[in-house]
Amino acid sequence: MTVSVVSGGTRGIGRTLSLRLAALGHRVIALYRGDEAAAQDIAKAGEGRIEPLRCDLARPAEIRTVCDRITGTYGAPSVLVNNAGVNRDRPFSAMTDEDWDTVLATNLSGPFHLTRALAPAMVRAGGGSIVNVASTTAIRPRRNGANYCASKAGLLQLTKCLALELAPQIRVNALLPGFTDTEEVTERYRLDDPERLTDVLDAIPGGRLGTAEDMADALEFLVTARSGYVTGQQLVVDGGHFMG
Repeated sequence: MTVSVVSGGTRGIGRTLSLRLAALGHRVIALYRGDEAAAQDIAKAGEGRIEPLRCDLARPAEIRTVCDRITGTYGAPSVLVNNAGVNRDRPFSAMTDEDWDTVLATNLSGPFHLTRALAPAMVRAGGGSIVNVASTTAIRPRRNGANYCASKAGLLQLTKCLALELAPQIRVNALLPGFTDTEEVTERYRLDDPERLTDVLDAIPGGRLGTAEDMADALEFLVTARSGYVTGQQLVVDGGHFMG
């Protein structure tokens, strides 16, 4: 059975990514930091194919312990999805050391440590696919998000470096969601305000917000043989909002 690891795999977009991989027949290890209710929910929804495991991506030692458990129990994964991320939004001048360090540790250092812990086993087992979930704010900045935008921009460059160093056994690509209909995005961009939502939709050629299923469709492409000649690339899924 194909084994996949999805960080931040119990909530938001990550939940849908985990469910899609399970639907493809994968055994999914969904890493989460602390929401036990979400972990129990995804385990139930996965009908035996999804196992949630607690792991704080800001703690490298914890990552190593969890990855040893994964490889010892299931063997090397064929798919790794670095999806977990946190926000600590505030103006740059008011941003604390903790705001900066926490976001960079989770969003950028976390994928580095998780990939470093799993990639050797993946290579020995014949390779696979790694997908780093970034954001369009990695290439287009926003106010009050210097820490988040910087972490996601760094993730794009990490993607390219890993694609070079892990080829040809492992393909490494980045998935960049745009405005996606999730609770987090609605809160951050005040999309519950009809005027604000209209302004956002007017700027999207596709005429709607993205869905978690849109992101799962893109992930499915990136982890299957249909993208077998694709590595080191950035797949923007945003309805045409950003055309760089």
